[in-house]
Order: sequence, then C-alpha cells, then structure tokens
Amino acid sequence: MGVIGGACGVRILRTISPDGKGGLADGVPPAYRNRSKLQQLLGPGIWDEVRGKIVVDFGCGEGREVVEIAEHGARHVIGIDASPQWLDRAAALASEHRVADRCTFVRRWTRAGSADVVVSLDSFEHFDDPGDVLRIMHAMLRPGGTVLCAFGPTWYHPYGGHIFSVFPWAHCLFSEHAMVTWRSQLPGKLPTRSLREAGLNKMTVRRFRKLVAESPLEFASFDAVPIRRVPRLAHASMPEMTTSIVRCRLVARDAAAATSRPDSSARFATPARR
Repeated sequence: MGVIGGACGVRILRTISPDGKGGLADGVPPAYRNRSKLQQLLGPGIWDEVRGKIVVDFGCGEGREVVEIAEHGARHVIGIDASPQWLDRAAALASEHRVADRCTFVRRWTRAGSADVVVSLDSFEHFDDPGDVLRIMHAMLRPGGTVLCAFGPTWYHPYGGHIFSVFPWAHCLFSEHAMVTWRSQLPGKLPTRSLREAGLNKMTVRRFRKLVAESPLEFASFDAVPIRRVPRLAHASMPEMTTSIVRCRLVARDAAAATSRPDSSARFATPARR
C-alpha cells in the first residue's frame, strides 16, 4: 500500500491538510443529518424488525441508534462499544430521551442466545478482529435470529481511508507510516503506529465475503451498493473501487438449511451513496 512514504510523504500530507480536515472527517455525514441512519441504510421495514424484540447494536458509538430503536418499540436494546467515553454519552442520551429503562450499554455482552436481532452500522471497517465479531454475533442470536449489517465506504472506495483520505484514493497513494505519522502530529491527536490502531482495518468487499464464509453465519441477502452515478457495467467489472456501502442480512448457518430464508431485499431502501 502506498508509494509515497517517509518524511516526504508526511510533509506532503501536512501541506495538503495541516488541520486533518478533508475526506470523511469526524462528525455526522451530510447524508444522515436530520434523518434516521437506520432507516436510510436498512429501509423503513427496520422498525417492524425490531418492534417487541431484544436488539443488540454492536458498535453503538454515542447511542443514537440504540435510543431510536427503543423509541420504535423494541423490548430492550443493548448497545455495545469498546469506548467507555461513548458508552457514558450513550447512557446520558437514553436518559434524556426517557428510554433508559429499556437500554443497556456495555463493553461486552456475555448472555449467549439472548438477542432476536443484532444491528451493526458503519462498524465492520473499524473492528480490530471482524472475524471474531461475526462469531460473537452468532453466539448472541436466539434460534431464528438475524444480523442486519451495513457499512462503508470500503477500502478501495475513493474515500475508503476515511480520515486518511484527504483527497480521493490518498490512502492508496501514501504509505501507512506516512499517514499515521502525519495524523499523530496533528494538534490534539494521540500517537498511533498503524491504521489498525487508528481504528481502520482496510475492509474490502472480497474480504468481508470471505470472513462471512469462514464464520458460523451466512448471507440471507447481500448488496454492494455502487457509488452514485457509477454505470452498472463499471460497477460489475470493478466492484471494489465502485462500492459505496455493503449491506446484508446474516443468519446462522446451521439454521439456514432448516428454515426458508426471508427475501429481505425489498426491505432495504437505497441508502445515501457516497
């Protein structure tokens, strides 16, 4: 990865983006402002999926989706995140919206077979060990349970480097060392030694499909949503570079053969594409 490295690469990045802005900067993307991210990515049918159910939001961040799921009638929602800071914010948000009695926020959930639905939004490109996460999700599900997942952009998308993509495909042009060194030297940023330590695992469409194939889960539906205005032929021939968002429904592999798979494609609305 990357042909521009060393001190030269760091200087170029510092010149292009002295404040770290550009690409997918921190904050709520414009496509989701004043809109339901859950509904944008998973379609209006998501509320029927969660109503009256025990739901896990895996990678809940500050808890916006946990609160929204609770407000739409879930029996109980468990928000899981590795960051205690995010969990504190999420708990405060649930109290503010008066749904704290139906929300639990934890770093780890050990009650196997307790969830009807596991939701994961914009997290699989950040998990340190996504294969292990799939196995954990499988263990969480009750018989007949479902994982609803959507994430992006994937690694070879023009902005697949997220905060490191200060211009399209910058994350493919600069070396990992140059990128993390530049980012670490920005005001208020903690030193990092790798993209993984910075929270980015270089998830591609192919790698995600391979991880699912090696897991105890399997696809009931899968959709690699193309970047807006990309011709269908171009997307078919170059899915890695033209996929904006991956979205899917996962079910337990051992249960899939015994039950008919739901045709969930109609439940998915077309998400905001980048």
